[in-house]
Amino acid sequence: MSNVLLAVIAIGVIVMATIQVAAAIMAARAARRIDDLVSRFDADVRPIFVNLQKITADAAHASALAAAQVEKIDRVMSDVSRHVESTVRAIPALVESARDGFNVIGGLKAVVSAFRDMRRTSDARETTTSDEEDALFIG
Repeated sequence: MSNVLLAVIAIGVIVMATIQVAAAIMAARAARRIDDLVSRFDADVRPIFVNLQKITADAAHASALAAAQVEKIDRVMSDVSRHVESTVRAIPALVESARDGFNVIGGLKAVVSAFRDMRRTSDARETTTSDEEDALFIG
């Protein structure tokens, strides 16, 4: 009986060893397959990450350019606003200067008109005086 038990134990140990060897072989195959899958995944995903990095860099560059353009627009608008404000502040002085200029022109017109009136009255007196002198002329 002890030989039979020893034979059963030996068969059990052989079966267990066979199962362990088969498990080790399957684990090695699975590890190789996983390594192949990781390699393929890495080969497939690496270009995607490279493209994502390029897209991110391009987006950052475009964002920087847009920010620079916004800064330029802000400076231009600030300058335009400053110029408009200074122009608006200068308008009353221009209007007053124009009013003064029109007043001067009006004064000159009045002087010229006065000289013309004096000339007309002088011419009228001369024609009247010469008519009166003709009437007094004995001849």
